Amino acid sequence: MSPLVSIVTPSFNSVAYIERTIQSIHGQGYPRIEHVVMDGGSTDGTQEIIAKHREKFAHVESGPDSGMYDAIDRGFRHTTGEIMTWLNSDDEWFPGTLKTVVRIFREFPDVEWITSGFPSAIDAEGATIATSRHYGFTRLASRQGEYLSDCEWYSNGFIQQESTFWRRSLWERAGSRLDTSLKLAGDYELWSRFFDHAPLWQVEVPLGAFRRRAGQLSQVSHDRYIEEARRVFERDGGRAPSKWSSGLRVGFRRHAPTKLRQLAFRLGFAHPRSFIGYHWHEDRWMKWTC
Repeated sequence: MSPLVSIVTPSFNSVAYIERTIQSIHGQGYPRIEHVVMDGGSTDGTQEIIAKHREKFAHVESGPDSGMYDAIDRGFRHTTGEIMTWLNSDDEWFPGTLKTVVRIFREFPDVEWITSGFPSAIDAEGATIATSRHYGFTRLASRQGEYLSDCEWYSNGFIQQESTFWRRSLWERAGSRLDTSLKLAGDYELWSRFFDHAPLWQVEVPLGAFRRRAGQLSQVSHDRYIEEARRVFERDGGRAPSKWSSGLRVGFRRHAPTKLRQLAFRLGFAHPRSFIGYHWHEDRWMKWTC
């Protein structure tokens, strides 16, 4: 039987976008979805849209909360699925995302969490406006500040929440919780704990899209997000490298010949990163490190 996928959607006054998010999830063509919606007491028509789609949801709540991560954390308590994620009420997945995710987890039992190597963004109308390229993820890079988005010289991208999925077994080993004291960087904090338990595998296809729109929390409170993420970074023993070593590391990862990278891995001078991609000629998904 196909694994059950648990999805939590937090919402608050999202009338302009939540229906697109709902359609993005339930239009995936994947039969085993457990979708929980946690609304913060919207007054703009969001609740009416949720009510229109009520039969699609495993659980719905509406009322005051202590922030987005409080809502998501409580939402996960109503889930039982083997695969977990959340999708905010203005973001979307690409067609076929869940089928790709489920296939990867099914074919690779040792893979415990994944994210896309091609984080993407859409605009208010749903048009794709941006994508970027990652070069893999490691616990060491996390502890060196590489995923502190738009921070300083040592920042080299971010882990896109909309494209990140994990097994319930990893969630349980990491404490079965979100840090609800954080208002903005709860995702960064969760990823930091996940790295203590399992490697993050980069999937070589786009999975999710963040919606860029005027007035959204991630824009107006970006500095507060970085402040919270920095506190987590320092709490977990993070230490930024020098500019010289950071530049050398990035250049080596992107441009060094494969054999030289493999030698550096064996000697302990570099840490391999984990990838999953589709092998066109063999018609299968495959894993590799480099």
